[in-house]
Amino acid sequence: MYPKIVTLLPAATEIVVALGLGGNLVGRSHECDFPEAVKQLPVCSEANFPDNLSSGEIDVKVKEILADALSVYTVNRDQIKTLAPDVVITQAQCEVCAVSLREVEEALDDYLDKPAQIISLQPNNLDDIFNDIANVATALNVPNTGTILLEELNERVDIVRHKLKYIENKPTVACIEWLEPLMVSGNWVPELVSIAGGTAVLAQAGKHSPYITWDEIREQNPDILIVMPCGFPIERTLREITLLLQQPGFAELKAVKNNRVYMADGNQYFNRPGPRIVDSIEILAEIIHPKQFIFGYEGEGWIKFAL
Repeated sequence: MYPKIVTLLPAATEIVVALGLGGNLVGRSHECDFPEAVKQLPVCSEANFPDNLSSGEIDVKVKEILADALSVYTVNRDQIKTLAPDVVITQAQCEVCAVSLREVEEALDDYLDKPAQIISLQPNNLDDIFNDIANVATALNVPNTGTILLEELNERVDIVRHKLKYIENKPTVACIEWLEPLMVSGNWVPELVSIAGGTAVLAQAGKHSPYITWDEIREQNPDILIVMPCGFPIERTLREITLLLQQPGFAELKAVKNNRVYMADGNQYFNRPGPRIVDSIEILAEIIHPKQFIFGYEGEGWIKFAL
């Protein structure tokens, strides 16, 4: 008999569904929205700030909340108690990304009428993401399904690697993770850029996303600029793109002059360390080496920004 599962992280929800256990999900976080069917599940968390804030306002609010040792998100204890899960999956990677492990432990401590297993994901690179998938599969008693899923994902990664095996041109790529203040994408994103045939700038693989200055972008003068704010779909990014356009010397950047400025859906792809992280590699491959790859994500997963 498979367990009742509550997931408090979009990537965890996608992992569970990819393992064929979507029917065992009984609750989700307020951010879990893929696949479409999971939106029908009871919501077990909520953000502690309004969802209509600008990038700058979100940054300030999150810093204020964390400085007060409060969580950015709240677990709905009563909802989880009603659902009585056997397994709760959360993460300890970033308190800004999802409900924290600490808060889940506090919410469940002496609260459920039965013991529940807590699985915490903490990926920093692609191997960690794949290991998390394997660990979740094992914990949910479907290790063979996990093995098959990982074989499929690795095969797709290998296809990209193989096609770029003899490509010497590896353009520099700046991936913007936040617009105000400026941040570039760290953790697994520089590795994804490398697999897709580019060279990530201003961030280190496996390290947290750093704050940067606009002068650093100008100094690096990347060949390609990809705007992929954490948690933002493309239409949300478009509403704030003037924050980038108004920066001094923007028009003089190599990426701008060569019409190589793009927007990608950070919310659905790059910020979700689950199975669709391989979709993110394919998106990057389409952007960086358009003559070699057409996977069909353009218009939905990414767009070229018309300057």
